[in-house]
Amino acid sequence: MKLIAKKTLQDLEFSTILEQISALCTTEMGKEQALLIEPIPSKNELMQHLQQTSEYVSSFSNQNAIPSHYFDPISFELKMLRIEDSFLEASSFKKIATLVQTANELILFFKKFQEYYGALYQATTITQPNKIILQKIEQVLDKYGEIKDTASVDLKAIRQNIQILRGKINQSFGVALQQYNNAGYLDDIKESIVENRRVLAVMAMYRKKVKGTALGQSKTGSIVYIEPESTFKFSRELSNLEYEEREEIMRILKVLTNEVRPFYDDLLVLQNLLCHVDIVAAKAKHAQKINGILPTITTEKKLFFREAYHPILLLNNQAKKKITYPQTITLHNQERIIVISGPNAGGKSITLKTIGLLQLMLQSGMLIPVHERSETFLFDRILTDIGDNQSIENHLSTYSYRLKNMNYFLKKCNDKTLFLIDEFGTGSDPELGGALAEVFLEEFYEREAFGIITTHYTNLKILANELPHATNANMMFDEHSLEPMYKLSLGQAGSSFTFEVAQKNGIPYSLINRAKKKVETDKVRFDKTIANLQKERSRLEKTSENLREEEKRAREESSKLSNINTKIQDKLERYQELYDSNQRLIYLGQRLDDLSEKYFNNKDKKTLIGELLKTVEIENSKRKKITLKEKKVKEQKELKIKVEVEQKLDKIRQEKKEKKIKEQQVQQANKTNFVLKVGDRVRMIDGKSVGTIDVIEKNKATVNYGFFTSKVALEQLEMVERKK
Repeated sequence: MKLIAKKTLQDLEFSTILEQISALCTTEMGKEQALLIEPIPSKNELMQHLQQTSEYVSSFSNQNAIPSHYFDPISFELKMLRIEDSFLEASSFKKIATLVQTANELILFFKKFQEYYGALYQATTITQPNKIILQKIEQVLDKYGEIKDTASVDLKAIRQNIQILRGKINQSFGVALQQYNNAGYLDDIKESIVENRRVLAVMAMYRKKVKGTALGQSKTGSIVYIEPESTFKFSRELSNLEYEEREEIMRILKVLTNEVRPFYDDLLVLQNLLCHVDIVAAKAKHAQKINGILPTITTEKKLFFREAYHPILLLNNQAKKKITYPQTITLHNQERIIVISGPNAGGKSITLKTIGLLQLMLQSGMLIPVHERSETFLFDRILTDIGDNQSIENHLSTYSYRLKNMNYFLKKCNDKTLFLIDEFGTGSDPELGGALAEVFLEEFYEREAFGIITTHYTNLKILANELPHATNANMMFDEHSLEPMYKLSLGQAGSSFTFEVAQKNGIPYSLINRAKKKVETDKVRFDKTIANLQKERSRLEKTSENLREEEKRAREESSKLSNINTKIQDKLERYQELYDSNQRLIYLGQRLDDLSEKYFNNKDKKTLIGELLKTVEIENSKRKKITLKEKKVKEQKELKIKVEVEQKLDKIRQEKKEKKIKEQQVQQANKTNFVLKVGDRVRMIDGKSVGTIDVIEKNKATVNYGFFTSKVALEQLEMVERKK
C-alpha cells in the first residue's frame, strides 16, 4: 500500500474526521497524536489497528470494561532524564508513578482477558509490567507525592528536630502573647502571620514596650507586627533546619533520579502504549457515534459498500435532526468504473466523497458506517480530483490545474488504484474538453483501475455504455416534482433535466423552445430519451415500493391469520378434552345403570360388588397413569423453581456480602488518624450519639454520653472535636 497523496486527504475532508477523533481523546498527548493519523501502508499493521478498535467498541457493551488509561504526559521528565546530573522534582516522580501504575494495570488486564481482547493484548506484548520503578518511587514518596520522613535517616532526624523546635517556638510565643496581652499592649486580633512566622499584633503606641523584631505594620499604621525576642532565636534555628531539609530532599531526589534514569526506554514505551490506547478508545467512541463497523477485507479486487453513510454529513444531520440518505455501490473486475450523471444538487458529489472518505478511513484503522455485509479491497492509491481547484498562487485556471492533476493520475494510476473525479472534463470547451476527458477515461480503463466519476458530458455517458467493464449510473429524481430522491441507480445514465428544471423554475416556455432549436437535434433527442428512461425507472421504483408495502401488509395479515388459527386450534383441543370427559361420565352412568338393573333382577350383591370394584379399578388404573406422568412433570418444575430460587438467594447473599465489605472499607477509610485523648468529643463509627472520653485504658476508652457511660474499643471511635 503506497502513501496517500496530501491532496486526496484535503479533497475528502479527512482532517475533519481527525478533529472529531482528537476531541474524543482523554489525554493531551492523545489529542495531538490523533491529528497526525495517516493511512497505514502495511496490511498486517492495518488489520491489527482495525481489530483493536473493533474490540474496544465491544467493551462498551460487555461485562469486561477496559480500565481507565488516562495519564499526564511525561515528555519533560523524559527530556530531563537524558541530561546528565539533572534531577526531577517530587511532582514529576508522582506523574511517572501514576503513568507506570496505569500502564501496568492495562497490561495485566489485557493479559487476563486476552480471549476477548486478542489484538489489544498483542499491542501490550511489546513490554512487561514494571514494578521496580514503582518500588523505588514508593520508598521515597507517599501516596500524595510528598517526600516521606523515612526517605533517609538524616531527613528523619532533621524533621524530628524541626518538630521539636516548632514546639518551642509555639510555647515561647504563647508565653509572650499572654504576657503582653495582660499588659494591654496588643490589638483585638492579638496575633498574625508575617513571612510565615507568628507575630504579635502590637498597638503602635506600645511598640517600644515590646521586645522583639518588627516585621511589618498594618495599612493604617495602627498595628505593628513584632516577633517576640524569645522566639527569634528559635526562628533562626528553624530557618537553618528548613534549609538543611531542602538540601537533603534535593540529595534524595538526585539519587532517585539516577535510579530511575536507566528505565528511560521503558518509560517511553509505556507512555507511547497509553497514548496508542487513548487513540484506539477515541476511534471506538467515534465508531459508536456513527454506528461504524469493520467490513470484510477481501484479497479479491472488489468494493461493495451497502447502505454507506457519509460520516461528517451523518453527524451534522443528527445534530440538526435531519435525515441522511445512505448509498449502496459496487465495484469489481466486471464493473470497474461507474459514470454518475444527472442534475445538480442530486447527491452525485456526496456519493463520490462518501466512497472515497470511507475507504480512506478504513485504511487509516477506523470503523465505517456501512451495513455488516459490506466488503472491500485495500487500494495502493486513492486519487481524487474534487471541487474547484483554481490555483491563484501558481496562476493556473481551473482547467489548467485539472490537466496538471490528470497528468499526475496518468503517472500513478494502475490496477490497484481507486480514482474519484467530480465533474469530469469541465472547465473547457464542451466538445474539445469532452473529447480529452474521453481519452483519459479510456486510458484509466485500459490500466484496469477502479473509479467513480460524475459528469454532464453525453460522450462520457455513451463511452461508459460501450465499455464492457464500465457502467452508467444516475441519481434518481421524482418525475413530477423534479425533486432529488438521493438514491443511486446503477445501469443507466441520468439526464441533466436542463429544460425541465428551467421550466420548473419559471423560465418562459418560448425561451426554452428557442434554446432547444439551437441545440443539435440528435443531442436533444438523446437527452430526451435518457430523461424518459429515467422517468420510467422512477415509476418502476415507486411501483416496486408499493409492491413491497403490499407484501409487508400481506405478511402482517398472514401473521394475524396464523395467530387466529393457533387460538382456534387451542379452543378445539379444549373442546375435545371436554367432550372426552363428558363421554367418560356418560359411559360410567350407563355402566352403573346396567349394574342396577341386573341387581334389580337377580338380587345378587356379590356380583354387584365385584362388578363395581372392577369398574372402579379400571378407572383408577387410568388415573394412576396420568398421575405418574403429571407427578414427573410437577417434580421437574419444582426442581427448576428450587434451583432458580437458590440462584437468586445466592445472588442476594453475594450482594449483601459485597455491600458489607464496601461499608467496612468506607468505615476503615473514615477512621481517624488522630490519637484520641481524654476530653476529646467522639462517636462510634456506625453511631450518631456524641460523647466525651473520660478515661483511656490500654485500647479501650470510657465514653460519657451524659446520662450513661460506655466502654468502647478505640478503633471503633472517630474524632468529632478535639479537646479545647
